[in-house]
Amino acid sequence: MELAAARRAVLAAVRGTCAADLPRLLHWMRHSSDFDEFVVTNNDVVLKNIAEDLRNHLPIEAMFNSEHLAIQKIHQHPLPMVHVDAFLYDDDFVDTMCEEGRMSRNYCTECGSYKTASLEFISHSFSLMELKFLYQHVLPDLTGKVVVDVGSRLGAVLFAGYLYSSASQLYGVEMNADFCQLQEMTITKYQFIDRIKVVHADICTQASLLQKADVVVMNNVFEYFLDRLEQARAWEFIACNVKKRGSLLVTVPSLKESLSKLQTDIQLSQWVEEVQLNYDVYVEKDVDREALEQIHLYRIL
Repeated sequence: MELAAARRAVLAAVRGTCAADLPRLLHWMRHSSDFDEFVVTNNDVVLKNIAEDLRNHLPIEAMFNSEHLAIQKIHQHPLPMVHVDAFLYDDDFVDTMCEEGRMSRNYCTECGSYKTASLEFISHSFSLMELKFLYQHVLPDLTGKVVVDVGSRLGAVLFAGYLYSSASQLYGVEMNADFCQLQEMTITKYQFIDRIKVVHADICTQASLLQKADVVVMNNVFEYFLDRLEQARAWEFIACNVKKRGSLLVTVPSLKESLSKLQTDIQLSQWVEEVQLNYDVYVEKDVDREALEQIHLYRIL
């Protein structure tokens, strides 16, 4: 049955429901989990299994002691902040950990009082929802294309790209050896080796890789891991080497926001044009619209 016919059939069923039962029917349609089997795929299950594997190899905060600068910056934040990796922990999982006392969403503003405020959560990874939005609604058909994830961390962008796209090669560039090891473990276990390669390197040594990329993904990639001078240098390098006309750049947050506190010679209007995204296209339940709106797509001029 085609979409238009299916819609007519559903509406006919709703209109044919007696008035007394209609509110309960609509409530069921909005809140029931009976439809989950139609939107949850085998690939979703694989990604969730990967997340579970990685949780077993990481502390709750999903950070290594080797991330000295990132840890320092989080501690220096003016308001209390914790790192909660969105790929590893969805909202339901966080709620469970809060109930078990392993995590809190709040902090005490005056020790010993009842005055509390919400903790600020930060993630350096995309959630499953964001990954599906990225590959199913943001990016075009990637058949034969090369994807480069700058700061691949746990490898979520790479693994989702393997499962949700036909990209010929997915490269993750990661400076931290601990995270490279975790990614390699997953690649081996799930037999992703034919299309995924992890490069243990500073992105500023990977000019040729950036130059051949059809898609470059950058999710919160520099701010917490480099000082401002290094950030500016890295962005200048990106702008000089991501130059293939028509190639795509995905960033979180926007380029304007990322560059606003840095001194660079990058002229955005001469480098990229932003592609407007339809954030309403993602129809699954529990959509975090605010998170989706942080994803920006640019086409290289």
